[in-house]
This record gives sequence, structure tokens and C-alpha cells, in this order.
Amino acid sequence: MRTVPTGDVEVRRSRRRRRTVSAYRDGGRTVVLIPASFSAAEERSWVDRMVGRLDAGDRRRGSTDADLAARAGRLSERYLGGHARPVSVRWVSTMDRRWGSCTPADGTIRISDRLHEVPAYVLDYVVLHELAHLLVHGHGPAFWHLLGSFDRLDRARGFLDGMAFGAGEPGPESTDEEDAPEETSADAEDLAGPGDQP
Repeated sequence: MRTVPTGDVEVRRSRRRRRTVSAYRDGGRTVVLIPASFSAAEERSWVDRMVGRLDAGDRRRGSTDADLAARAGRLSERYLGGHARPVSVRWVSTMDRRWGSCTPADGTIRISDRLHEVPAYVLDYVVLHELAHLLVHGHGPAFWHLLGSFDRLDRARGFLDGMAFGAGEPGPESTDEEDAPEETSADAEDLAGPGDQP
């Protein structure tokens, strides 16, 4: 991995990354992770894009992480008997193709800030999907049974499919090779539902 600091932005190139780009804040610095194969022009473009997303997320976030955590608590009580108890639930701006992700090992849930403006039932579905992963790790019948009482399940999935199509996303993306194996995520494939082909 090669690291190139540029002002308040540190760019880290990795040979392990093939096409994914991510970014996060580390104190006063922004760290952008890109594939080693990117050209200088691709690097500039992606750095600008990712810094812009982080900045937009920072402006919107305010106290919304607390609101999101409260929403998760209400959904867990209503649909999961209060059994799903995340350690944290927060908005993130670094998800391009995922709607949310959950790491059951540490109880954390992250929701894409692309969902800030969706109808409430769509956000509820994604949060509930991730909450269910705290109880069931895969997407088998037991997982979908947990979501069965959510009455707008199909409608929410359809809305998300439409969003993905409108954004020109080609289809489901598998978990990145650099992601922790115990992490689960709500992406197009996960949202296909029981018996559907992704």
C-alpha cells in the first residue's frame, strides 16, 4: 500500500482493491482508499467526490445519528420483540452500492446517507434488515421470517430496486474482499428476498 498525503487528505493506494473506493475521517485528516491501478486523473476525481460526500454527510448529520438509533430501538421493539440491541447505529457517507451494513460481532449498524430522503417505510425496512442480522447472520428462511411482519417489505424492496436502477447501478455487488467476513450488508442481492433470484 502506498500513501500519498495531499493537504488535509491522505490518499492510500492498495493493490488489494480492484474497483472500490472508500473514505473516512481520521481526526482532522480525510483518508481516501483507492485501487493502486487508478490514474492520477481518476485519483483526483475520486478524492473530490469522496471528500464532497463526507462533507455533505457532516453537514446533514448533526444529531441524526441519535435519531437513527432511536428509530432502530423502536423497530426492534415492534418487529423483533426488542431482542436486537445494537451498540451503535449511524449514518455513513462511504457506501456507494449498499444501503446498510451490520457487524454482528461488535453490534454496529451503518446506514447509507443516500437514504436520508427516502420515505420512512423504506428507511425502516433497511434498518430492520440490519437489526435482523444481529439475530440471524445469513439470509435464509429464519432471517426472512423475522422480517415477515413488516407489512411494506415488498414495496420497500421495490423502491430500493428503483433507486438502484435510476442511479445506473448494474446489479448486486458482492462483499468487498477487504471487508471483515463477519460483516453483513443490505445491498441489492440481500434485498432480493426469500426464493428470489438476485
